[in-house]
Amino acid sequence: MNFNDYAKTWDTDKRINRAAAIANEISNSICINEDLSAMEFGCGTGLVSFNLYDRFKSIALVDSSKGMIDILNSKINKYEVTNMLVYNLDLCINNSFDKKYDVIYNSMVLHHIHDIISITKEFNNLLNKDGYLCIVDLDEEDGSFHKNEHQFDGHNGFNQVALKQILINTGFKDIESNTFYYDEKTIDGEKIKYSLFLMKARK
Repeated sequence: MNFNDYAKTWDTDKRINRAAAIANEISNSICINEDLSAMEFGCGTGLVSFNLYDRFKSIALVDSSKGMIDILNSKINKYEVTNMLVYNLDLCINNSFDKKYDVIYNSMVLHHIHDIISITKEFNNLLNKDGYLCIVDLDEEDGSFHKNEHQFDGHNGFNQVALKQILINTGFKDIESNTFYYDEKTIDGEKIKYSLFLMKARK
């Protein structure tokens, strides 16, 4: 999928409302304070982080789509946000970070990543000791969620038990998960039900 093509029309009311619910679930799941640094992996236009930036000392926003980053930068400038640091890069290919973070979170991103083991290892490397990883993504489904996106070649959601085992194998502990969000999307007149889970873990 080419997210540059979607960037200018990404911030729909539905995505804005869903991002607020996701941010609220993340916020309620971990102990956040203004001394902590965070990273959002696959930030898109920053919908989730704009609900969280005032809770952290700083947030690094990372995305491989220049189109999404351009929209994000315009929003940061518009709202004069000073603690968001934007990086247009693909962590799956190149990790150029020389610092570690207290919290890493991502939303609806992991199912687009082919090599889940490698990226979770990267998250572990980027976290401070006892730092939190929060993954929000689709529960395992039959492929209907992306059936009109012919370029999609990712995962049809995740089995939470299997994903938990991957996190254990890549060095995470204290792993908990729960399904917290239920919704539907309409594709070609058909209503497709889906649900999202949050999985949190510590380094």
